[in-house]
Amino acid sequence: MGGLREMAAPFVVPGPSGVAIRDRLKGLAAEDEKVLRLVGDHLGALASRDLKARCAAGLEHDAGQWAQRKRALTEESSSRWAGSVTKATHDQWALARRGQGAHIQSLEAGVRTVAHRLSLPVGAKGGKRAPGGYRSRQEWFAKSRRLCVLVGRLDAARADREAGRVCVVRGGKRLLNTRHHLEQAQLTEEQWRTRWEAGRRFLQADGESGKRFGNETIRVTDGGEVSIKLPAPLAHLANAPHGRYVLAATVSFAHRGEQWSDRVAANRAVTYRIHEDTARGRWYLTASWTIPPAQTVPLAAARARGLVGVDTNADHLAAWRLDAHGNPVGRPLRFGYDLTGTADHRDAQVRHALIRLLHWARRHHLAIAIEDLDFTAETTREKHGRKKRFRKLISGMPTSRLRARLVSMAAELGIPIVAVDPAYTSRWGAQHWQKPLTSNNRTTTRHDAAAVAIGRRALGHPIRRRTAPPPHDQSDRTGHRTVQARPVASGREGNRPRIPGPRTRSVGAGCGANAVDQNAQHRSGRSAEHGLWQQDSLPLSL
Repeated sequence: MGGLREMAAPFVVPGPSGVAIRDRLKGLAAEDEKVLRLVGDHLGALASRDLKARCAAGLEHDAGQWAQRKRALTEESSSRWAGSVTKATHDQWALARRGQGAHIQSLEAGVRTVAHRLSLPVGAKGGKRAPGGYRSRQEWFAKSRRLCVLVGRLDAARADREAGRVCVVRGGKRLLNTRHHLEQAQLTEEQWRTRWEAGRRFLQADGESGKRFGNETIRVTDGGEVSIKLPAPLAHLANAPHGRYVLAATVSFAHRGEQWSDRVAANRAVTYRIHEDTARGRWYLTASWTIPPAQTVPLAAARARGLVGVDTNADHLAAWRLDAHGNPVGRPLRFGYDLTGTADHRDAQVRHALIRLLHWARRHHLAIAIEDLDFTAETTREKHGRKKRFRKLISGMPTSRLRARLVSMAAELGIPIVAVDPAYTSRWGAQHWQKPLTSNNRTTTRHDAAAVAIGRRALGHPIRRRTAPPPHDQSDRTGHRTVQARPVASGREGNRPRIPGPRTRSVGAGCGANAVDQNAQHRSGRSAEHGLWQQDSLPLSL
């Protein structure tokens, strides 16, 4: 059991800290679109210049430089526009730093794996916990050169991080590289240029509580009228007093519209962002605001009535209901989704699967237990070698999208989410639960068994099943513990009652004192599951 890693304890996931809703700007006139593009291009140029200055400052940046940059932007826009631009710049720089750190961790994992496999003899077999040597001398030689490349990249990334250098592209690196592969992307140069310019525009304004309708820069009234405070060089385009431009389109948020209306009526801060979907030829307005953190339900309360264990897979969610004692109830459920097609289609598939799961859990007044998954270090080719199909399978699992959606949707319905460590759930679930739960009328899959293992871990029970009572033709009769024993039942894990005199032909009186002491027998999975956990993966609430 020494090879098992320590695992983190289950915890109730806190709710989301913000809300974002979107509506289409219908009925925009040609003049409105022209003004929006002019304002977005002008502010986008200022944002690019500001980001360049922030990246050049690196780790030496301080509050004085921030104020100086904001004053320079104010002269060409306004104080509020300058504040929004500088805030977005700092958020983008911080995001690039976090991505740089994740890239370094990925390179370090690749270097360790390749170096380990190169140190083994050619053809050496590996195990479940460690890969073996390479299959041929040609592959060994190719991987030795690959190791030099990875080490060089790692040294360069570490040097950039120590110097505070980051690589940021406004508009996106993927869209930038698409310029060199227009035929493969099925785009013309003009279409790419349109997307590139739309991606680099800046039309985002932070809200301010106490101001009229919660935002002075991009103002949306409670009736849905949208107006923009024009930057100083474009003030001649105003069609309303005080240098404002009123759009012909109005908005009416269908989702969370009442919450938004209450905030606007109370002059509470609301952040707005206007962006263009060039593929559809549409303009959208996104409203967002922060919400106070909801008080999480105590873990004991979430466990009180049992819960639903959910196993996340590449094409479905496997769920099984468990009672408070960790026993499966009813039949397993499967909520499928199709992750092929466009991003909107994939997102709709995930939302549809989650809402069916959440409605089923709410009908039974149950919490949901799910793994705290993080596959950022599991998709590298150095770890899985030629298993391209397996790497593609892991990469296709929508862990981050599903995580964010589940937390947000569950908070609206008041359903607690319990996150557990994903270690060994599939393996131990198949080992201890797949065969016992399979019958002539039901075929239990490995994913169904993993859902049971996840639920038991969330309830605080060991994944391993307790042994069933012996047959009645043996001398133990009903004195032995059963699978359905309650956690508070006295003697449920105790030794069998001592009966004076010889009990079998081979065991005399007074022998077998540890006959049912699971820890004394060092059975698989027993002691490891009661240990404390610590995990370095990202939390589910991110």
